[in-house]
Amino acid sequence: MPEYNVPQISQDVYWVGVRDWNRRMFDALIPLPQGTTYNAYLVKGSKKTTLIDTVNPGFERELAGKVNQVADLADVDYLVMNHAEPDHAGAIPHVLNVSKAATLVTTEKGAKMAQEYYGVPEERMRTVADGDTIELGGKTLKFIEAPWLHWPETMFTYLIESKVLFPCDFLGSHTAAGFYDDEVEELIPFAKRYYGEIMMPFSKMGAKALDKIDDLNIELIAPSHGPIHRNPGRILEAYRKWTAGETEEKVIVVYVTMWNSTEAMIKTMVETLLGEGIEVALYNLINADLGDIAKDLVDSRAIVLGTPTVLGGMHPQAIYAAHLVKALRPPLKYGVVLSSYGWGGGALRQAGEILGPTKIEVVGALEVNGPPSDDDYEQIVEIARQLSAKITQ
Repeated sequence: MPEYNVPQISQDVYWVGVRDWNRRMFDALIPLPQGTTYNAYLVKGSKKTTLIDTVNPGFERELAGKVNQVADLADVDYLVMNHAEPDHAGAIPHVLNVSKAATLVTTEKGAKMAQEYYGVPEERMRTVADGDTIELGGKTLKFIEAPWLHWPETMFTYLIESKVLFPCDFLGSHTAAGFYDDEVEELIPFAKRYYGEIMMPFSKMGAKALDKIDDLNIELIAPSHGPIHRNPGRILEAYRKWTAGETEEKVIVVYVTMWNSTEAMIKTMVETLLGEGIEVALYNLINADLGDIAKDLVDSRAIVLGTPTVLGGMHPQAIYAAHLVKALRPPLKYGVVLSSYGWGGGALRQAGEILGPTKIEVVGALEVNGPPSDDDYEQIVEIARQLSAKITQ
């Protein structure tokens, strides 16, 4: 049998998750430049043993091997499902098959999902509501409903005596590097990227969840992805800012160009904004990383979208970017659209159709035929200055 590293993160609390070093894409959408982890935790009380969350399908044997180094998987009494998504719940059938007497603990909505996704019979489940507790013998689990972070059934688990919060996807990050937060130099950027990709559409629910845990004495935050936070104040402070929609004097510029006309317009816009003292995050959509774009959407106050016209509409890459903005619901206040065309326009119209339902105030929109003229450049400079004035109000 392989010998695994099973760190004890608190008295009789063990990390039994796995590192997926090679995974490079999540949900066929989110790039993972440093892989990720599927964190699971074993809590041993004097009377009962609990496994909090499981791992992604394909890692069941590694999870079982780690649990068996500090306990016997067959003797697990409770299996807590904070979230039903397969990367955390995929090993539930394996665990329940080995531990014949184990009870799955989840919310009412989670129970329905456990039946649908994993075939868990009703008699093997215990549903809990906000504030419910389970005694393990010297250790008490308290459950906190946190719906829509980022599925409707989500809950947090708090180990009262050890002051450990298990928030599943909330407060996590996608990286297989490090074990504790202070061992990963770029953790906050990774956490910000993760927040932008997954949690930003649910910022209001995130703010409510932070309020619910505000009076807890938390010494460790043990999420289901990425490093454990033994400096919990740092990630909580960042999440309070992000969920509140606080932005910087910053513009995210995303564009695609075919014959360099759109790029020339974008360059003038960027140079003018920089000259006005505005921070700019620039992405060419042909080679941009979606995670980096999501990260900069978290605290940008404005967006500039550049697109040529293709067959009477936006370039497909720009359509994707516009729909991404609409789906992620970033706290953008202002926007500008710049476009060029050869024999016929239409990109501005389509951009308006996609972004219209958002609350973004369009400060300026310009569509040029062919390469931009001197007059066009002057208009771009003026639009950039108007945008800068809005941002710095």
